[in-house]
Amino acid sequence: MSNTHLANTPDDWKRSLNLPTKDMRPQTEDVTATKGNEFEDYYLKRELLMGIFEAGFERPSPIQEESIPIAVAGRDILARAKNGTGKTAAFVIPALEKVNTAVTNIQCLILVPTRELALQTSQVCKTLGKHMGINVMVTTGGTTLKDDIIRLSETVHILVGTPGRVLDLAGKGVASFEHAETFIMDEADKLLSPEFTPAIEQLLAFFPPSRQILLYSATFPLVVKSFKEKHMNKPYEINLMEELTLRGVTQYYAFVEERQKVHCLNTLFSKLQINQSIIFCNSTNRVELLAKKITELGYSCFYSHARMIQSHRNRVFHDFRNGACRNLVCSDLLTRGIDIQAVNVVINFDFPKNAETYLHRIGRSGRFGHLGLAINLITYEDRFNLYKIEQELGTEIQPIPPVIDKRLYVAPSAMDEPPQQRQQGAANTYGPAPPPGLQQGQAQQQDQQRPRYPAQAGGQ
Repeated sequence: MSNTHLANTPDDWKRSLNLPTKDMRPQTEDVTATKGNEFEDYYLKRELLMGIFEAGFERPSPIQEESIPIAVAGRDILARAKNGTGKTAAFVIPALEKVNTAVTNIQCLILVPTRELALQTSQVCKTLGKHMGINVMVTTGGTTLKDDIIRLSETVHILVGTPGRVLDLAGKGVASFEHAETFIMDEADKLLSPEFTPAIEQLLAFFPPSRQILLYSATFPLVVKSFKEKHMNKPYEINLMEELTLRGVTQYYAFVEERQKVHCLNTLFSKLQINQSIIFCNSTNRVELLAKKITELGYSCFYSHARMIQSHRNRVFHDFRNGACRNLVCSDLLTRGIDIQAVNVVINFDFPKNAETYLHRIGRSGRFGHLGLAINLITYEDRFNLYKIEQELGTEIQPIPPVIDKRLYVAPSAMDEPPQQRQQGAANTYGPAPPPGLQQGQAQQQDQQRPRYPAQAGGQ
């Protein structure tokens, strides 16, 4: 196959392309927020460009802009990007570009965790490479081993498959990777789970030491970081995931029985230097019950949940943001979008069920570069979720120490402030009706109850 490139050639070939109807649907920024590059800018083979344009691709998406030139240059890549942003083409295009059709050996392996994804990925390879004379084969546990052996007796340039089946073929000497230059893993967080890791490790042993590794994942758990350090050569790292960061937030857990939670919370209030705190519960009923308990203990407290009418929720948010109260109990209604820089402590009174919710909850502290503290009250039933969330987020949640260093979550100017004090009769709980005793004058008199540095409107 000719290695013809587009540089200094006329565009006559474009007129003969069989282009699909232009897709006029609106697109999100994770696809449209590009640098303005064109596919021709990467000096790809003309036959590959023909397949790209005939597949309906017009310009590279952000993940493609980041991946294609680096991968074509031969460097390892560790990329974090979500589905639906052109991620598959981001590694398929450089894989196709690097294939030498004069060589009959397997030159690229694309590993995926499921049969369905293997079929889908192989179809993308065939669609984009249809003018290149590249042979693509898919192998999964759903096909017969005999058929795969027959197909591998013929020329295969790119093999797409699931780890178990590919390892089986390699172990039998049917699939040879001694000439393979590229090892690609899609959905790497799943491929590096305990189910697949042994097969991945064994497969790498069949590749030459100089192989290039392209690794794509939506999340970067600890196993991905460990794999990078062990097997990758100074990878180019791409992160296009828009999410809250854990940087600056120190995370602890305390194992408690359900009936001990309120007592534990009371202890935290008496020991921590809380400027403002948000306390999360998993249901609206528990939000109201906990807010009532906190008020009975003598601490200033508002609450908010989805069953409250919008105007009351707005008032809670406005007054809490302006520093009228120190503690807010809420449901996951407020995990996204709330931005109160004075919050330095988040407490998961009820531990969340998934990593995304956890990430958004604890991201309420440590806003805009400030430090924050996240404390999780963990019951026996929560222990598996704790481990799962640590793995998915690639983070560490430590046992709570007897004394927490104030420097981890308190502003230097507030180091000498005492912990919040109880005030008997401080019935500052926001409920569905306008709460009594919360006029601005009264709130200002409760100096012990108010935050040291209230957030400013329009905080970052």
